[in-house]
Amino acid sequence: MSEAKPAPEGSRTRRPGSTDVARLAGVSQKTVSRVLNDEPYVKEEVRLRVQAAMRELGYRRNDAARALNSGKTRRIGVVSLGTALFGPSTQLVTIERALRGTGYSLSMVNTFEGDAGGVVGAIDVLLAQGVDGLILAEPIDEGDDQLIELEIPVLTFGRFPGLSARPLMSTGGDGVRAAREATEHLLGLGHRTVWHVAGPQRWWAAQDRLKGWRQALAAAGAPEPPVLQGDWLPASGYAAGRELAGNDEVTAIFVANDEMAIGVLRALTEAGRAVPDDVSIVGFDDIPTAAFLTPPLTTIPQDFDVHVARGITNLITEIESPTGDRSPAPEPPPLRLVTRHSTGPARTAS
Repeated sequence: MSEAKPAPEGSRTRRPGSTDVARLAGVSQKTVSRVLNDEPYVKEEVRLRVQAAMRELGYRRNDAARALNSGKTRRIGVVSLGTALFGPSTQLVTIERALRGTGYSLSMVNTFEGDAGGVVGAIDVLLAQGVDGLILAEPIDEGDDQLIELEIPVLTFGRFPGLSARPLMSTGGDGVRAAREATEHLLGLGHRTVWHVAGPQRWWAAQDRLKGWRQALAAAGAPEPPVLQGDWLPASGYAAGRELAGNDEVTAIFVANDEMAIGVLRALTEAGRAVPDDVSIVGFDDIPTAAFLTPPLTTIPQDFDVHVARGITNLITEIESPTGDRSPAPEPPPLRLVTRHSTGPARTAS
């Protein structure tokens, strides 16, 4: 490979272009373009030589120019709730990590609790930027009359009724099935029934967990106690826990996320209700502190790395090679309960 000529002293440094790469590698500019676009019919030796020239020159592809040529921006939009809650914030970090090295950049718009029509407004902002695909990171219920129709590939983490896209993909664990498993675990320990501290019902994830709890109780013929609703935060779990602690019939509780479960645990402990001797608790998410509580929390982990990576791969595939007859991707492995020391057998009446 010939040596690149240094810029004349005093001249203004310019960003190296594909013509510079072609000259240094001893190939045509068309060949450089084929390597950049990962096209076939390029000899491996030539591909390696072009890539070496890019590294030597510090060449970076001009994605703006490429977008003009291809009609694509190589940008993916993300709609997420503006929250520091474990699930949504972990999803965003995982999305960003999964997109690195793909050649796609990320645009994000937050919505907020109580922001009517926030999802639609966020989608409009991203569409105006010309994104090639959309990710709805934490779908929420925008109302029965809200229908959203999109002409670009869309990925959701969980279900989103009322949304249609070409195509519409979904990934993530089955929240209904996972909640059913959590409730069945407690019933299997001999508890007469299981109480539920639900998440805010504007979230589809909270609705799914409530549905799974109800299904498990109905299948077992167990009575369905009144539902207590929180806002995902420990303080709301604490308030629910104080209410439940005064009811001697409460021996098992399924909580819709771990942060509320921490509040429930604190309230029960303050009331002198021992966990799990008097009351068993199951959470959801498996946040990093769950294994280090007293007692360690039985919970349902969400494998964000697996679900997000799978979803991003499918989304980019649809953006780059759109087709209506692609074989459906295999279902992700189910979310499985991690049993720790916050659950135990129901105490036998003396």
